Amino acid sequence: MTIDVFGHMPDGRPVKRIRLRAGDLQAHILTLGAIVQDLRMDGVAHPLVLGATTLAPYLGPMHYFGATVGRFANRIAQGRFSLDGQLYQLSRNFRGRHCLHGGQIGSAERLWSVTQVTEDSVTLTLVLPDGDMGFPGNLEVSLTISLSDRALGFDIRATSDRDTICSFAHHGYFILDNSGSLAHHRLQIAAEEYLPVDDDLIPTGDIAPVQNTDFDFRTPRGLRDVALDHNFCLSHRRENLRHVARLRSDLSGLTLDVETTEPGLQVYTAQHLPQQGVIGHDGQALGKHAGLALEAQAWPDTPNHPHFPPALLAKNATYYHTTRYVFATA
Repeated sequence: MTIDVFGHMPDGRPVKRIRLRAGDLQAHILTLGAIVQDLRMDGVAHPLVLGATTLAPYLGPMHYFGATVGRFANRIAQGRFSLDGQLYQLSRNFRGRHCLHGGQIGSAERLWSVTQVTEDSVTLTLVLPDGDMGFPGNLEVSLTISLSDRALGFDIRATSDRDTICSFAHHGYFILDNSGSLAHHRLQIAAEEYLPVDDDLIPTGDIAPVQNTDFDFRTPRGLRDVALDHNFCLSHRRENLRHVARLRSDLSGLTLDVETTEPGLQVYTAQHLPQQGVIGHDGQALGKHAGLALEAQAWPDTPNHPHFPPALLAKNATYYHTTRYVFATA
């Protein structure tokens, strides 16, 4: 375990980088956004996540890469929702119309505090004030990022002094070979349903079966030229930790298994990444389909759809979220 300064925010505050090690895995975690800046496995020549070697890209075109997003991950239509009879207007940072990942300055844009560090884990904390980005409640968040042999784990706890909504997600982009794209990857998801979306990627409110659609990943399917930015409905409530998805590269033989407590998995194939201006660890430009985001979370726009699994965090109750990404070689 080592801690150094990775860079400085525009106002001069330092961004710390924490190096973790366990078994075959080594990770670098930033205090900015709780970003997983790098993840490596012994015997594998390439990184397992997309990232940058300096801070500047994370403040620009690589916004959200590897970050923990919230206080409500994904989109909320028109940046509005009602709770306890009161209408809340949130920050509208997506296309000027909708709230995305907690608003203009969500958890991905904040400097988290380091409260505990070991060789294989770091605990980061964050306080989001009442009214921040329009959300009710002083929200106290604790996130432990840990390594265990070949697993990267996220344990998130949060409490609020008012009824509020809460959903966090890890927004890392995974890549299991050094080809620069998902062309050789296959994905399997344990989901019978998905959420159709409108042109603004907002759920329509329908819960549609995946059967006989392009969203059926119940058996492994290749990702070459596939474009996804959709929520797969893993369950209709938060569950105990269980296996929900598997990603495999036929080129490298590496596999990634996703385990989570969450009811939804947002799958994004990075089709909107810019062709230029986003430079990865190896100094090469990252283009379309350069990595895969597997974001375990509440269903998007849940506060505006009473038939979706609830994302309410009651006053003085505790939000629990655990997600693990487990790697294996052929």
